[in-house]
Amino acid sequence: MRFLTISLIVHAPDPISGEQTSTNERFRQVVDAAVLAEELGFDGFGVGERHERPFISSSPTVVLSHIAALTSRIKLFTAVTTLSLLDPVRAYEDYATLDHLSGGRLELIIGKGNGSAQRELFHVTPEDQWDRNAESYELFRRIWRNDKVSASPRFRPELRDAEVWPRPLQQPIRIWHGSATSRESVDLAARYGDPLFSANVTNPIQPYAELIDYYRERWEFYGHDPALAAVGAGSAGFYAARTSQQAVTDYAPVFAGHLAMVKRLGGEPVFPTLEDFVERSSALVGSPQQIIEKVHRYHEKFGHSVLHLQAEPSGLSLSAHRASLELFQSDIAPVLRREIPDPPWEWESGPGSEPGREPEDKPVLELVSAREGV
Repeated sequence: MRFLTISLIVHAPDPISGEQTSTNERFRQVVDAAVLAEELGFDGFGVGERHERPFISSSPTVVLSHIAALTSRIKLFTAVTTLSLLDPVRAYEDYATLDHLSGGRLELIIGKGNGSAQRELFHVTPEDQWDRNAESYELFRRIWRNDKVSASPRFRPELRDAEVWPRPLQQPIRIWHGSATSRESVDLAARYGDPLFSANVTNPIQPYAELIDYYRERWEFYGHDPALAAVGAGSAGFYAARTSQQAVTDYAPVFAGHLAMVKRLGGEPVFPTLEDFVERSSALVGSPQQIIEKVHRYHEKFGHSVLHLQAEPSGLSLSAHRASLELFQSDIAPVLRREIPDPPWEWESGPGSEPGREPEDKPVLELVSAREGV
């Protein structure tokens, strides 16, 4: 099993102290978290993309390029790249450049994104966002693989023998599909033989498990080898301590702060108590043995081989957060690495060496018409 830490670059008051850092300081914290992840031996670091409050992650390529200059080994992920909002040609140029600057350490997790404010900012509607996501993805991957591209998409100008530079370092790049609630993203991943990353951070396990089961069904339907399907999964929170009692005691103020924030925003908490949150959500809060057992329970449902943790304290002190990550690497990660398989490819090598059949490119929007129910 492999492990990432990720940041969505939330810029909001601390859930416990109520204090809010400057924008400049917030970016510094994210960069420090990435450097720490490499120092502690994590396999990847991810940065989200959002275009609305309370996030300041609108330029993940810029942030990841800076991180690439300060690290040498760790893989760099997007979590997620919102292709439904982007011109795929411009997105390709940015990510191909980042691929070179990082020495081929880039992996994308793509998704349609969520939030009405960012849809309005880019004039994307709920009715066309899935079509835009599918079209942008198909065109993005064609540009990545071909020196010249001709296409007549719906949502951007036509391309006629277009050359887009620079050509990438990795051929091809690995692209994961982020999935939270919709079968559209799952079917898109399965159709192209791409790995799936479950954003299983809001609800209990069952709806996410059902989507992953559907992914594996569609994977086989499209003729891919079942042994090559790969799944990643998130976690709703993380804090490890030597004993479960200490972990719950230390994490209680963090949970209380987040619960208060949800209520201030008029939301209804899915997990109303800390005990319920620890038991039924994907949060990993407890002793090393408890966390190992919980990851195994999720693995029984998901069959996942990559796991992400929160990169930043989110209300914990910096020292407590670092001690928790160190405990994960010393007492938890070695057991999970030994007991749960890696993804079905060589992690350190580029996607070009990945086993299995490379899916052929489809005409633009064939994906959309093939979606279930369309």
